[in-house]
Amino acid sequence: MTKKWFWIGIVGIFLLSLALRFWGLGRFDTFVFDEVYYAKFGSNYLTHTPFFDGHPPLGKLIIALGMWISDRIPLWKDQVNGLTGSLRPAWSYRWINALFGSFVPLIITGIAYQLSQRRSFALLAGLFTACDGIFIVESRYALINIYIVVFGLLGQLLFLLALANHRQQRRLYQVLAGVAFGASAATKWNGLWFLLGTYLIWIFAWGWKIIGRISKANISRESRNLWEHEREKSPLQNLTQLNFVSFGFYLGIIPVLIYSLIWIPHLLIDKRYNFIQVHQQIFLFHERLGGNNPTVHPYCAAWYKWPLLTRPMAYLYETATSIKEPLPVVGPPLPKGFGQVIYDVHAMGNPFLWWFGVTALILLLVMLGWQAVNFLVKKKRFALAPILSVDTWIALYLILNYAANLLPWVRVNRCLFIYHYMTAVVFAFMAIAWFVDQCLRSYYKLLRAVGVTITFMILTAFVFWLPLYLALPLSPHGYKLRMWFSSWI
Repeated sequence: MTKKWFWIGIVGIFLLSLALRFWGLGRFDTFVFDEVYYAKFGSNYLTHTPFFDGHPPLGKLIIALGMWISDRIPLWKDQVNGLTGSLRPAWSYRWINALFGSFVPLIITGIAYQLSQRRSFALLAGLFTACDGIFIVESRYALINIYIVVFGLLGQLLFLLALANHRQQRRLYQVLAGVAFGASAATKWNGLWFLLGTYLIWIFAWGWKIIGRISKANISRESRNLWEHEREKSPLQNLTQLNFVSFGFYLGIIPVLIYSLIWIPHLLIDKRYNFIQVHQQIFLFHERLGGNNPTVHPYCAAWYKWPLLTRPMAYLYETATSIKEPLPVVGPPLPKGFGQVIYDVHAMGNPFLWWFGVTALILLLVMLGWQAVNFLVKKKRFALAPILSVDTWIALYLILNYAANLLPWVRVNRCLFIYHYMTAVVFAFMAIAWFVDQCLRSYYKLLRAVGVTITFMILTAFVFWLPLYLALPLSPHGYKLRMWFSSWI
């Protein structure tokens, strides 16, 4: 693929992301799901009204910025409501989320490219991400989960760019990565998992280098990965160029500093708690949320249910008697048999993308295990080769980051929801993009057919479930056709 077509593909993915997020953004002139909290909290910052929330302030501050800009630059004329405490259109507290969310596929495209320097892999990763439903839904309303992902992935991209550069440029990218990681944690605490994934891959690299020195292994062609291409390189191969001091400063002290500074506007408005006390209150808030079962909330879903997409969430469900009626606002649904048109905002991933993604991660894990066993058998001794191939590094990066963003939830007892999986599933998107790219680049016709088939199924599934992401009008039959399992309703 030429550089020209690569950039055309990037622009196309970005335009698709913008269209999916900005189309009909103000259609529902009411609060959708947790907008009842976050849109109000954003307005509270503008009116200097003290309030408490169970999460750090950055997400609400960005929503407030969007409302502040829209109040001064009214680029659209729409019906206004007073739900936030001031008269403004629903567009005003949603547009900045849509803008930020549109960059998620581009950031993932950048990460995939930095990992491998393969344009086809990067475009597939970006395209698949653009075709996921839960990221579209979370971007179209005044919710804050999208900011965790944006800043967390941006931190990882900047970290990879730091590894690919030297001296002054490396320091700059490391500083920016630390800022982004701090911003992710300042949205919700689980933003720290992106930083944890970076720590894990760095610790592995140093451990591998130290063990390699101890074993004094010889690098031979036998120890190389079967998928390795001699000319390909990955910035992850430079991880051990970062020593303990610089890594701790740029990805330890700077994120903590940024996280602390972001709290200043909130603490100036709400003076009931100081910095330490507000964190104690947040911790108590989550402790009081109760167990992770349907008696606490009907959409509670334990962490092990997320990869299989067994319990998505309905953010809004309304019915109307005909498509010509004005769009319904929140209220009691029509009696059974009267609602001929259904509008459903469903926080639900692209099923085939999620299922294929998890399968690809398992394949990568098996691949790593096979390489380890194969090397030990060939060498007939416990010697480790100090050089890993690009594809091995990609597999390690994706698996470690996926685990870092999923496994911490294992010990969490509070009610959890499907959107908590957003930080982990992005690495599953990259995993299936890697697998499809390997298939499409294969010399074997059957493997190329597999790659085309998987891509077709993901794109078809996206179109099929798109009405649930955009709340397009559906007949009762059309709605049931898309609810494959009773737990999806």
